[in-house]
Amino acid sequence: MNWKKAASILIPTVSILGFSQLCTKFYRYGFARVDPPLTPETDDPEYLAAYQEFSQWFNRQKKEQWWLYSDDPSNRIHAVYLPNPRPTKKAVVIAHGYHGNAQMMAAYAQLFQELGYHVLMPDNRGHGESAGRWINFGWLDRLDYLDWCLDLIDHLGSDCELLLFGVSMGGAITMMMSGEDLPPQVKAIIEDCGYSSLHEQLAYRAKVEFHLPQFPTLPIASLINRIVLGFSLNDVNSLQALAKNTRPIFFIHGEKDDYVPTSMCYKNFAATSAPKEMWIVPNAKHAEAFAIDPEAYRDRVSWFLSRAGL
Repeated sequence: MNWKKAASILIPTVSILGFSQLCTKFYRYGFARVDPPLTPETDDPEYLAAYQEFSQWFNRQKKEQWWLYSDDPSNRIHAVYLPNPRPTKKAVVIAHGYHGNAQMMAAYAQLFQELGYHVLMPDNRGHGESAGRWINFGWLDRLDYLDWCLDLIDHLGSDCELLLFGVSMGGAITMMMSGEDLPPQVKAIIEDCGYSSLHEQLAYRAKVEFHLPQFPTLPIASLINRIVLGFSLNDVNSLQALAKNTRPIFFIHGEKDDYVPTSMCYKNFAATSAPKEMWIVPNAKHAEAFAIDPEAYRDRVSWFLSRAGL
């Protein structure tokens, strides 16, 4: 074999192997479990002070520790339940975001408790006190959340009324739940800055953070994910679920979101024919809508809930 022929075989092979290794690193970077610090890493003293205030509120609340699949250590899922101090049949299930946990949703828990709801705050798979080495970006979580709804119905009675609420990846979880056969007690959905599909979100992040092309980055990552978690990246799709949705849904997104692009909110809104509302929050970046103007956020949420009959 001459050198030119050997090079024509060797160079593409080495390139493919090298790029495959880079895609594997991309997959590990995006999907491997990362437990966040107890305090947000921020230089903004106002944000940190607000976070600490909500955390102190959360620590003062009466809590119950709930579990799914508790007899299976490799599969068990954790949630914190905050019973409302006033009698009520309303409850909200709050879905946290990527690399978050239940306690990091304390601000929203306080909001909904003040609005008269019991609050259930799960730790998604691969987050918080729940099991899992890998993050599934809501595709498996959506079924866990359905089980959480059934547990709430058992706990509160068949006459209870449930709200689904989520931020970022949590917003995607609630949207993907909307395509499932939900119990009639689930009355409405509020999603804040969730992505339209995992394929589109990862393609955007691969380009922005790693300067990687969609092809073959995402097909390789999808193959790895099918081996690791059992599903394709294309399965994780809010738009397909929203097309089946029949419940009132409120879409919230920051005008200046450059992590989950604001354009995704418009796609999500267009995907469902159910009763719907949308609020693009001026000057808000990713997951900042509540922090930018908590009073307006509360007013908008209350207005939507009244329209939805809650």
